[in-house]
Amino acid sequence: MRYDTSPTARALLALEAIQDCPGITAQRLGDHLGVTERAARRYVAILREADLPIESVTGPHGGYRVGRGLRLPPLMFTAAEALGLVMAVLEGHRGAADPTELVGTALSKILRVLPQPVAEPVRAVHRISGPPPDPSLRVDPGLTAQLVGACTSARRVRIDYRLEDGRVRLMEVDPWAVVLRHGRWYLLGWSHTSGAQRALRIDRVQSVFTTSQTFTAPEHLDALRTLEEHLSQGWRHEVDVLLRADLDDASRWVPRSLGRLEEVEGGIRLRATTDDPEWYARQLAVTPLTFEVLGSAPLVQATEDLAARLVKAAGSAAATPRSGHQG
Repeated sequence: MRYDTSPTARALLALEAIQDCPGITAQRLGDHLGVTERAARRYVAILREADLPIESVTGPHGGYRVGRGLRLPPLMFTAAEALGLVMAVLEGHRGAADPTELVGTALSKILRVLPQPVAEPVRAVHRISGPPPDPSLRVDPGLTAQLVGACTSARRVRIDYRLEDGRVRLMEVDPWAVVLRHGRWYLLGWSHTSGAQRALRIDRVQSVFTTSQTFTAPEHLDALRTLEEHLSQGWRHEVDVLLRADLDDASRWVPRSLGRLEEVEGGIRLRATTDDPEWYARQLAVTPLTFEVLGSAPLVQATEDLAARLVKAAGSAAATPRSGHQG
């Protein structure tokens, strides 16, 4: 690997190596920089002259490390490292996207000092909020950085995508946005392979190639809303439900991921599809809204089964004698 030959550039690379490998020896530092051990010591001296607290640790495991000082050493991130940091915080802290939160403030400070090519795709992800994902669905920050970069530069990508049955499919996609929702990272965009809008799970993306071909994303795209509406459609069983409520109450209690809401005479029509009628019936049941299932025999049956279980549970409770004294 060839580095810039200027002393300042090599000194900064020496700082990065010491930050990444606390306890690195002068010999290893020289090997990393492609210089002699004596030259490596000279670059450490340059850092110290700049008032950076580079400490020497003695002993068999001694070497250089960044010590505590009044001035914070500069942080140097690659795009993948910066994006990985932001993603990890978003996954573990709900308020990370909120600039008024302590963690959100800290992330904003980091973003302000990143170079523009690194910062722009990271800012796009920083604006995302949602529940933390399942650990088994964690995605590669480097690969995600490529996708976010393609979104911000509006460049088409070719991806290898693993399907439900395990087969890998080559897809050509116009990437609109990367979205964290329902514990998963999604790539929302237009698939030229399928000729349709798609929400692709990023944990299933195995490789990304960014092409030079550009595209124009939908105007005024609400990525989160579009994703949720997309996730509510395209499944096996139709859903057609009448909610006895006004639009404000229906919007408050029915997540967009459950389907599309439409004002009709007598209430709100909820239309969607599902692969799991039992799950869908439970989602309807937890709302305080009065509803009537108009279509989908599987959903009607699932709702009746759920109602029967609840009646049975209530009957069992009523039949159980209560303990206590009678006056």
